[in-house]
Amino acid sequence: MSRPPLVVIAGPTASGKSAAALALAQATGGTVINADSAQVYRDLRILSARPSVVEEARAPHRLFGHIDGAEPCSAARWATDARAAVADATARGSLPILVGGTGLYLRTLLDGIAPVPAIDAALRAEVRALPVAEAYRLLAAADPDAAARLAPADTSRVARALEVVRATGRPLCDWQRERAGGIGEAHHVAGVVLLPDRDTLAPRIDTRLRAMFDEGAIDEVAVLLARDLDPDLPVMRAIGVPPIAALLASATTRDEAIARTRLDTSRYAKRQRTWFHHQSPPGWTISDTPDAVPQQIITMLRDCALT
Repeated sequence: MSRPPLVVIAGPTASGKSAAALALAQATGGTVINADSAQVYRDLRILSARPSVVEEARAPHRLFGHIDGAEPCSAARWATDARAAVADATARGSLPILVGGTGLYLRTLLDGIAPVPAIDAALRAEVRALPVAEAYRLLAAADPDAAARLAPADTSRVARALEVVRATGRPLCDWQRERAGGIGEAHHVAGVVLLPDRDTLAPRIDTRLRAMFDEGAIDEVAVLLARDLDPDLPVMRAIGVPPIAALLASATTRDEAIARTRLDTSRYAKRQRTWFHHQSPPGWTISDTPDAVPQQIITMLRDCALT
């Protein structure tokens, strides 16, 4: 190939991505690189459905559990780490295989990120302290296009757009047109999105959740809570953590905690399905059969090498 290959296996939670990536890595001598925002945290092996120690021993795995929960991981930070992991695998002659369901992570790595300068901490604190209604009113005056695109109650996105236009004098959309650092054009990307239908996905989610609760998720959250971390950190708001925290505080029952986690997971899977359905790049393959993915990708790479 004129460009080194890079595989992406994406899709919603419980779609079979990890098993497909591991099978492909074993068949090709590849390296599995995590692209899931929850699986980066070492505190959440069980609740985030990270590969087991046995699975990790079957092929090289990178960026799984590599960040302490006390540190928030942004898409930009992950993309920096992922660029290094892809470059290392490529240099070793090992096929880099990105696997995960965090679309923003993948888009940031492949397409790049807007080079917005660092926002002054005092300005950021001032903006984030505003009630969302007031922040939205100010945004409508400073960047009406952004205000028109955003929901008035979307606290984080409204604050981000407002702080950027105040700090730089330029709307966020202007910066976003200047994406930098993407690696997609430097590689031949073979992408597969696993999108099982809802009737297939729902029982998979239920089976996996019950196994999590039976195999240590409650103890995992107890250890996390004992660290007394900031409750606003991503690791503390990860799916499953709040319901189990309530269970440990005797504020809910085990069955209620499972039901709440199932509901949150199903809603997240629905958002992932929608994102990948609309945002997947042209030319990526859509599949509903995890077992077929390794051979599909091997065929894609072979066909590309022959052209």
